[in-house]
Amino acid sequence: MAAHQADVVVSAASIGKVFALVEAARAFESGDLDPGELLSRTVDDLVADSGLWQVLRQPVLSAEDACWLIGAASDNVATNVLVRRLGLDAVRAVTQTLGFTDSGLLDRVRDERGPEHPPALSVGTATELSDLMARLSRGEVVSAPVSRRVLGWLGVNTDLSMVGSAFGLDPLAHREADRGVRLANKTGTDAGIRGDIGVVSGPDRAIAYAVLAQWDPEGGDRRDDVLGAMGAVGRWISERLRPAG
Repeated sequence: MAAHQADVVVSAASIGKVFALVEAARAFESGDLDPGELLSRTVDDLVADSGLWQVLRQPVLSAEDACWLIGAASDNVATNVLVRRLGLDAVRAVTQTLGFTDSGLLDRVRDERGPEHPPALSVGTATELSDLMARLSRGEVVSAPVSRRVLGWLGVNTDLSMVGSAFGLDPLAHREADRGVRLANKTGTDAGIRGDIGVVSGPDRAIAYAVLAQWDPEGGDRRDDVLGAMGAVGRWISERLRPAG
């Protein structure tokens, strides 16, 4: 195990969407929500930046399709529609039930965040978020079927620009193991924020990680330095995935 300031609470941007996916998977498995239920986007759900639904003609998607969009492209519109259907209180409740006190989804996605809104979309610590990924890999988040659903959605993430850049995977096609490596991860980005949490599996072991970076964007563009450091963490992990001997 390696750690650096792992218990510092930082803004986690879109990483908190994982908690909405956990609640969606729990609701699917319990029968509280039909994966095929059609969800409609509204004007209030529309936001810019990450995702595809904002440019699609289709105004209605199934609940499960919304989860796939969130996993693959961190889709903001799909997040807002899904959270509206689940209820933010339900997302917070499952987060607390899992024992996470410093990490969670605080709000819906907004183009502009004012003083009347929560200060961030989500927050988290590396300790709790890496533990979340480790428990998902062991099938311990709510249940094994729930954990498998969430890992499936995270396994199609196309953002491999951070820690995931070290594993040499095709960002558009890595649902199956490639070069003996399988990755499920969720990233988050905002001005002065980069974060990547995931679990990467090799031939005989799996490593869960959470790498969170936050800096003052007014103090200069540090993005390249941050991405370089995150890639170095990925290479460190990759070395430890190799079979001994």
